[in-house]
Amino acid sequence: MAELGKKYCVYCLAEVSSLRFRCTECADIELCPDCFSAGAEIGPHRRWHGYQLVDGGRFTLWGAEAEGGWSSREEQLLLDAIEQFGFGNWEDMAAHVGASRTPQEVMEHYVSMYIHGNLGKACIPDTIPNRVTDHTCPSGGPLSPSLTTPLPPLDISVAEQQQLGYMPLRDDYEIEYDQDAETLISGLSVNYDDDDVEIELKRAHVDMYVRKLKERQRRKNIARDYNLVPAFLGKDKKDKEKAPKRKITKEEKELRLKLRPLYQFMSCKEFEDFFENMHKERILRAKIRELQRYRRNGITKMEESAEYEAARHKREKRKENKNIASSKRGKEDGKEGEFAAIENLPGFELLSDREKVLCSSLNLSPARYVTVKTIIIKDHLQKRQGIPSKSRLPSYLDKVLKKRILNFLTESGWISRDAS
Repeated sequence: MAELGKKYCVYCLAEVSSLRFRCTECADIELCPDCFSAGAEIGPHRRWHGYQLVDGGRFTLWGAEAEGGWSSREEQLLLDAIEQFGFGNWEDMAAHVGASRTPQEVMEHYVSMYIHGNLGKACIPDTIPNRVTDHTCPSGGPLSPSLTTPLPPLDISVAEQQQLGYMPLRDDYEIEYDQDAETLISGLSVNYDDDDVEIELKRAHVDMYVRKLKERQRRKNIARDYNLVPAFLGKDKKDKEKAPKRKITKEEKELRLKLRPLYQFMSCKEFEDFFENMHKERILRAKIRELQRYRRNGITKMEESAEYEAARHKREKRKENKNIASSKRGKEDGKEGEFAAIENLPGFELLSDREKVLCSSLNLSPARYVTVKTIIIKDHLQKRQGIPSKSRLPSYLDKVLKKRILNFLTESGWISRDAS
């Protein structure tokens, strides 16, 4: 028979007088911590039923050897307090836990057990995965939050600072953009008897001043991003002489013109790095294609590629020489066969080389060309002497042929341009 005043687990019959879990849905169901954590079920009791911790607040979560001897009830009050008052409000948390605990004890216990202890190591990862990351732009870009952080001073000598009137510790100049911008607010003061119109007027002055400050800072950022200060001091010319730039191709120049609207979103260095990376990408792609070509031709070692390239160069050279020789022969044969259509016609021997080319291109027989040429020159001479022209051109001569022949005779000097 169970001793009076003692409680036992209904599943394993272990004594649970100090700590037990009571089901809130089933009557007389109390489990020990081991059976409760294992999800024991007995009779109508199920593991998902609600429960109530019955302990009287006398046991400790961290064991008897834990520093301070905090009971489970104090631990529960501490967690309620940290949720209610927030981390750092140790005085309010100590008052919530009880008068037996000082703010210093509350802070040390929470930090040692819940942050640096095993529970904190298990629950708080070294890198927080759900932390919001800015993916809009890399640090320092136009859309990056780093614009709100102060910029480092310019890397210039003391003499150059004096020349520019630059104050490095303040990152300011003696003469700023819109030097008189501070006069908008220098005389402003808020009085208790100001009416609404005066207050709005003063707010407008402050807003105007803030806009001027933003414009001043924007100009400073532009001077930094596009290296205007080194250009003014002549440092960029020295850097260009030290490190000569690569030759820009025609395609890259056209691409730069197309991407010019992006200049406002990128600094000078970022833009140059962008095209430099594109140039490296083209080189890598060309190298990959070359290696793939080697692989298709059965070459698997770089030592074999030199021999392959030498042999390929010789083949291309022989092929080029063969093409040149065949083209020369084709030209000679072409010259001989160029006038094949008209060389056997009467009057061919009376034509010059240029007239032969003209008749061949117009598909006009030499005899007809000589007839037309004679009529045109005769008319031209009669007009120069003031004699009216009565001759008529043949019917086979249309306007296009007449214009071509007139232009040819004019260029050759047979007739003047006025006559043509």
